[in-house]
Amino acid sequence: MEFIRNPQKLAFYPTGCAITIGNFDGVHLGHQKVLQQLIKSAQTLNLPTVSLIFEPQPQEFFAPTQAPVRLTRLREKLKFMPHIDKVICLHFNAKLASLSAQDFIQQVLVQGLNIKHMVIGDDFRFGKRQQGDFKILQKAGQQYHFSLEKQHTYELGEQRISSTRVREALVHGDLKMAQNLLGHPFSLCGKVRYGAQKGREIGFPTANIALHRPISPMTGVFAVRVHRIKHYPLPGVANIGTRPTIDGKRLLLEVHLFDFHETIYGHYVEVEFVEKIREERQFPSFAALKIQIEQDATLARSLLMDVTHP
Repeated sequence: MEFIRNPQKLAFYPTGCAITIGNFDGVHLGHQKVLQQLIKSAQTLNLPTVSLIFEPQPQEFFAPTQAPVRLTRLREKLKFMPHIDKVICLHFNAKLASLSAQDFIQQVLVQGLNIKHMVIGDDFRFGKRQQGDFKILQKAGQQYHFSLEKQHTYELGEQRISSTRVREALVHGDLKMAQNLLGHPFSLCGKVRYGAQKGREIGFPTANIALHRPISPMTGVFAVRVHRIKHYPLPGVANIGTRPTIDGKRLLLEVHLFDFHETIYGHYVEVEFVEKIREERQFPSFAALKIQIEQDATLARSLLMDVTHP
């Protein structure tokens, strides 16, 4: 997979390409079905595959304080698109937002990419005021000679799989449901950075992981597995929140790794959330917090007994 961000010119394909467009937040099972269908159709038509995404996501551009919390940052999305030939990320700005559906088709899809085939989800809308839909694309396909497929709703439990359902599952601490919707465990990624080292003072040193997001899809204390440090996952207990006991203000992901004493500052890690233990809350003292963390760690260890060690 080749990734291109904010290209000066779109990657015009002389022989054409097969494309899909979307936010792909979470890259859940519904998204994966679209991507799989794109690859299948492109192989039949002997075309390269392109996934067109946007940063920021359109809702974040139009209503930054009201947009849904992100499930995946850009780097996390790309992890789930390894078999797409090219992922093109366009900067979503006022100019792009002002394009009518017809102008978007002509300027971006036809003149910019030379589209020959397109696969979209059944809820796909595009163009100024979201005027573009499947019918408009069908008409454009006849005019510009490209074919079109609609990937129908993918359901779990007779309900449509969506990023919204994943967010709801995470808010309620239902990590099993989130995994069923995503097709993979929910995780957050980031670099380990220096912190205030308050955990050391109570015997629980933590890896502080930069999330680069103002809010998280979930908060609380969790049993976790941490990937990308060793060739096997490391078990631990994690807290996502603002650390009210020490009057914290910023969102932070802190992970205490069991029986691990190496320095890992600067490592880019992936934290897989296995089970929620409790909500984050304020304690009257560090001593009370230490007692609770000891209990959390004991429970997390028991939940993670199936982690394989070398």
